[in-house]
Amino acid sequence: MRVPVSWLTEHLDVGDEVTPQDLADAFVRIGIEVDELSELGPVTGPLVVGRVAEIEELTGFKKPVRFCRVEVGEEAESEEDTAASDEDDDEDDDEGPIENEGPHGIKTRGIVCGASNFAEGDLVVVALPGVVLPGDFEIAARKTYGKVSDGMICSAKELGLGEDHSGILVLPPGTASPGDDAKELLGLSDTVIEVTPTPDRGYALSIRGLARELSNALDVPFGDPAMLDIPEAEGDAWPVRVEDPEGCPRFVLRRVKGLDATAPSPWWMRRRLMLAGIRSISLAVDVTNYVMLELGHPLHAFATTAIQGDLVVRRAKAGEKLTTLDDVVRTLDADDIVIADDSGVISLAGTMGGASTEITPESTDVLLEAAHWNPASISRTARRHKLFSEAAKRFERFTDPGLCAAAVELAARLLRQYGEGAIQPGRTDEGGVAPLAPVTMPINLPDQVAGVRYERGVTVRRLTQIGCKVQVSTSDAGISSVTATPPSWRADLVQPADLVEEVLRLEGYESIPSVLPAAPAGRGLTEEQKRRRGVARALAEAGHVEVLPFPFVSDSVWDAFGLPEDDVRRKTVRVRNPLEADHDRMSTTLLPGLLDTLQRNVSRGMKDVSLFHIGQVVLPKPHQLKVPDLGVEHRPSDEELAVLEAAVPAQPVHVAVVLTGLRRRAGWWGKGEPASWADAVEAARLVAAAAGVELTVQAADLPPWHPGRCAQLRVGDWPVGHAGELHPKVVEALGLPPRTVAMELDLDAIPLPDSRPAPSVSAYPPVLLDVALVAASDVPSADLAEVLRSGAGELLEDITLFDVYTGTQIGDGKQSLAYKLRFRAPDRTLTVDEATKARDAAVSAAGARFGATLRA
Repeated sequence: MRVPVSWLTEHLDVGDEVTPQDLADAFVRIGIEVDELSELGPVTGPLVVGRVAEIEELTGFKKPVRFCRVEVGEEAESEEDTAASDEDDDEDDDEGPIENEGPHGIKTRGIVCGASNFAEGDLVVVALPGVVLPGDFEIAARKTYGKVSDGMICSAKELGLGEDHSGILVLPPGTASPGDDAKELLGLSDTVIEVTPTPDRGYALSIRGLARELSNALDVPFGDPAMLDIPEAEGDAWPVRVEDPEGCPRFVLRRVKGLDATAPSPWWMRRRLMLAGIRSISLAVDVTNYVMLELGHPLHAFATTAIQGDLVVRRAKAGEKLTTLDDVVRTLDADDIVIADDSGVISLAGTMGGASTEITPESTDVLLEAAHWNPASISRTARRHKLFSEAAKRFERFTDPGLCAAAVELAARLLRQYGEGAIQPGRTDEGGVAPLAPVTMPINLPDQVAGVRYERGVTVRRLTQIGCKVQVSTSDAGISSVTATPPSWRADLVQPADLVEEVLRLEGYESIPSVLPAAPAGRGLTEEQKRRRGVARALAEAGHVEVLPFPFVSDSVWDAFGLPEDDVRRKTVRVRNPLEADHDRMSTTLLPGLLDTLQRNVSRGMKDVSLFHIGQVVLPKPHQLKVPDLGVEHRPSDEELAVLEAAVPAQPVHVAVVLTGLRRRAGWWGKGEPASWADAVEAARLVAAAAGVELTVQAADLPPWHPGRCAQLRVGDWPVGHAGELHPKVVEALGLPPRTVAMELDLDAIPLPDSRPAPSVSAYPPVLLDVALVAASDVPSADLAEVLRSGAGELLEDITLFDVYTGTQIGDGKQSLAYKLRFRAPDRTLTVDEATKARDAAVSAAGARFGATLRA
């Protein structure tokens, strides 16, 4: 929210010694974030008010251009001076500024302007030659479009008053006279503070709320702009029926007739709206916006003549439509709260009004509405329709229900003062909001939480400052407690911890001592942490790039993965307050987020991508336990902690790798090599090696992998993950490149080795032998290799598959698998005969187990 300092200090008793920087520091000190502190201007040189005397439309150019004669308060020269000047400067008429005499002997300046939102007789702001505008933009007389432009007519953006650059800044009639100093009129010595209050402090989205916070922080008196003398209602302003009191606890109307619809908004109001970032539209709309910023309670103005029958506050009927003020036809949801009349829905409550009852330049009869809406309902409506209006931003954070009558009364009086409207007797005031529940806490609880002994009376004084009604009581045991009834605008004060926070932040967080606990000596990383770092280092060294994907998923991803309805991975934990409404589930696997990151990189032109992520997944229990609602006034008991621990779902650490494109890039050294399922398996072996274990691989069938190119990864007899090529349908559904491969391992399921003995390196040479076996085509190569390893005995040091062949030469249903065998003895030079006997023993074992024979 953008806040002009002059508007803010209007309600504070502070002197000139308090600077804008002091105010910004005070905001930060009490927990309100300050995004920017910007001084207006600077503007140097003659910046004056001008009146447009004549407008000449220039033709023959690509865009509309006007040549304007503008009065800037300069008197015309006498006839003798003019004649002498004409004789002296006759030859220079086309070079210097052109000055003509306007009506009543007033000299005008010729200025070229491309805007068209002003007319003859309008008051504008003129920068004369020599002015330097914000951004070091210097104004000088220059020839353009065939005319000499002797200055510039300024927009609000060029003056640094706002971002509106759609047209010239036009001042209301009677604001000033031509030649008056515009710098003083515009208040260019002001400063704007941009603040971002926390979401639980909706009252701080107003001048009233921010000024009260500064009053507390600076200990200065505060004048509440909502303290109005509100007359008793004399009947209803308009008949209203509230059918949904839960969605709308209070609804207030005030009617103003005889309004001059053409009356301009006063300059002081337009200036404040402009500095706050809101564009001036019309008097009625500007007044509602002004009251919203001043008091923090949004209003809506209906054109009374467009309302048909009584007003009804209700939930929308499914399928109802409403054309909102932005000319968008919206299909309403049954959860939306609406305001309707006999013709149907006329307003989307708390969010945006309808076009059918919009205030127009002909609207002289206005019905002002202020209501208190259910914050959660308004929040859902705003997100459902993507209508994050200034009103919705405040209603979803809770507005003060006690302000409804004051807000419409202030708006009605402003319309009467500046639009000559007549406030009609009567005020509709339906419903009411019960006072907030009192909160009781030990009076020294803030001291205990902060570890600071505050002065006597601090707790009562601070709670009273924020608007609470405070009572102090003492028990028979001599223990004092304080009971605080929160004010109507502080619905966030619901427990003792909230009261403690108010006391501590107003006393200053800097007063709380910061003591770091001493780190115990002799403790380093745990074995699990060392393994995780080792795995990450090994994958990064192998060329994989670590990423941190979005941790939440949508239920629709499981359909894209092709998971059956009973797949345990579909059972997920829902997030109550998701960052994205359609990603509200905690994932049971790392692949959705990692594949989404892969797809995003590919869509941005990256062809060869290899990513990995190490993170936790959430595996809910079959029957979720109810979590107890614990307070913060004391430490939970051992039984409560045990229930909390039991209710937390399992969160094992997984590691996943995804690859697409070329695993080895092409270059002058030769062709590239595309990533295949073997690279996914190799990444898993890399993880296992870093973890100090050895993987065994066997064929598997598990979505989202291709059933013929999926491997189950095991440590011993325990499955720990899968690797392979993704199913083509999954690749298509997720928008991934063809033949994308992936691997995922449960890192916590891999046992930590008790010890890692140093490898023994033999000094004796190896014997290398090859063997090619013909076996049935359904025999897994890993199983055959395992039989060869066990049959060869201890002399076999390593076995590697290097060729697979199928064809007519070996017969249908057969395959040829060729392995490299490396034999070595640890204590002697191994002979070829010993190695050959070991190989033959391995072949015999393969023949006995799988019927494999040596290939001729």
